[in-house]
Amino acid sequence: MKYIRSNSLKRLFSFKRRSFDSDSENSTPHAKCVEGFQETEKFQRPKWKCFSFEEIYEATNGFSSENLVGRGGFAEVYKGVLGKTGQKIAVKRITRGGREDERREKEFLMEIGTIGHVSHPNVLSLLGCCIDNGLYLVFIFSSRGSVASLLHDLNQAPLEWETRYQIAIGTAKGLHYLHKGCQRRIIHRDIKSSNVLLTQDFQPQISDFGLAKWLPSQWSHHSIAPIEGTFGHLAPEYYTHGIVDEKTDVFAFGVFLLELISGKKPVDASHQSLHSWAKTIIKEGEIERLVDPRIEEDFDIKQLHRIAFAASLCIRSSSPCRPSMIENRY
Repeated sequence: MKYIRSNSLKRLFSFKRRSFDSDSENSTPHAKCVEGFQETEKFQRPKWKCFSFEEIYEATNGFSSENLVGRGGFAEVYKGVLGKTGQKIAVKRITRGGREDERREKEFLMEIGTIGHVSHPNVLSLLGCCIDNGLYLVFIFSSRGSVASLLHDLNQAPLEWETRYQIAIGTAKGLHYLHKGCQRRIIHRDIKSSNVLLTQDFQPQISDFGLAKWLPSQWSHHSIAPIEGTFGHLAPEYYTHGIVDEKTDVFAFGVFLLELISGKKPVDASHQSLHSWAKTIIKEGEIERLVDPRIEEDFDIKQLHRIAFAASLCIRSSSPCRPSMIENRY
């Protein structure tokens, strides 16, 4: 049974088709804002396309269980290959949930509206979507998987220090772009190692914008309810008061840096948070105790101190005391 397309979906995709069908490279001036698309003097045509259900069904071999590469929240992710071009893709299928369908449709629209015009080497770009027989987002397939899958899989060789360092730098650049480089600020709200994917050459790409928000440039903070995200990454002001801004992402990025350094998960089996454990060690000045024992002494001491120092600033309890991403990215 097909999803019932709401007025929002109809408006969004009729708007999308008009932008592609235009004979001119420049679309009609004063384009209206549709579910997260910013109103501009000249609408810049998005790069993503509308896929048919047949295309993505064939690409994923009928959403075969063998092609399932991830599951979480309201979605499943399948790898596939487009028949016409041979391009490897990842298809995010929004799962159905009865009374939750309206909420999932809204989040689907918000995710498209948020990342539809994002373009940065360290942010996963949207290839397209499909609204036939369900709701689907299509991305370029990240062949290395997520940072989490490589950090915590004991059956694989540990990530080399230089790779970890470059992942830290690239992720910082991508997050800075989201905060300051877009036409409107994007607050991700769920920065974590499982949401940072890696290309074949280990370039990090921030993904999963299901919780992301656009905030007006003049706002310094915004109250969000209910609280959403991942325990261990949530900034104190967020999980206690629901206040979110760029510094919410900065806190999560600090936890991400500690995860890269230590190879530990954000919350261990005893429910101790990684940032609480690391704060004590950093305060005592024993930075080398943070390092993942699997890489032994094969790391650059200057780079270690640099990342650990950045992490210690990012995980400060007071939001104003944390650095912005422009200070973290180099």
